[in-house]
Amino acid sequence: MKFIKENTQLFLIASLLLGLAPFSPEPHILGKLKWIAGGANGIGAIDWFDFLMHGAPWFLLIISLLLKLKPETGKKSK
Repeated sequence: MKFIKENTQLFLIASLLLGLAPFSPEPHILGKLKWIAGGANGIGAIDWFDFLMHGAPWFLLIISLLLKLKPETGKKSK
């Protein structure tokens, strides 16, 4: 968890570059989200894998931000 918490900038860059690529005509992840929201008709296993690969940087970014916002508990004071 320490790696995820400390690398928010890396996950932000990965989300913007890998998570949105290809950019034209619309970001790929948005197209997949629209497809899934529309009922995922005709979506195959390769499409789900593609969705997971483009969504992974976003997932890691969200987890990293949540860990940074979470107050530290259980630490011993000196």
